[in-house]
Amino acid sequence: MPEHKSVSASPMAIVQLMVLLLLLLISSRAYADSSLLEIETQDGKYIFNVELALNNNERAVGLMNRQHMDADSGMLFRFDYVRPVAMWMKNTLIPLDMFFIRADGTVANIHHNAEPHSESVIRSSEAVLYVLELNGGVAARLNIKPGDKITHPIIDTE
Repeated sequence: MPEHKSVSASPMAIVQLMVLLLLLLISSRAYADSSLLEIETQDGKYIFNVELALNNNERAVGLMNRQHMDADSGMLFRFDYVRPVAMWMKNTLIPLDMFFIRADGTVANIHHNAEPHSESVIRSSEAVLYVLELNGGVAARLNIKPGDKITHPIIDTE
């Protein structure tokens, strides 16, 4: 009868495998949680691929510690209810335009080029349900203004 040998992995190999699995999970989650968002302005319609931040943990991390974001990318935050919203840029490495969005998808106000690493509080001008973060300068370049319409599957525009 042949001998059966047991194979055991080294602790380092197990750690490396766990790190690899975690990275695969994170990358697949980011892909799964991204979707298309449309901004309609007087000048036209613009499409962005956005990641979603739908719970407290995701909202707390946001776009922190990212050194780059593609020109057509962003993050859409949804809050649990309509309320005044405050954001900041601590641990955020890239300048961002922040769009504070009413429950119906219209832009209430925009904060242009939020300063990286700043702990200054950036507030909505009124109660909102969503915040969209895009690369700094996008609002000016595309002439996006308060009152413009944001369309996305999680935004109830009815």
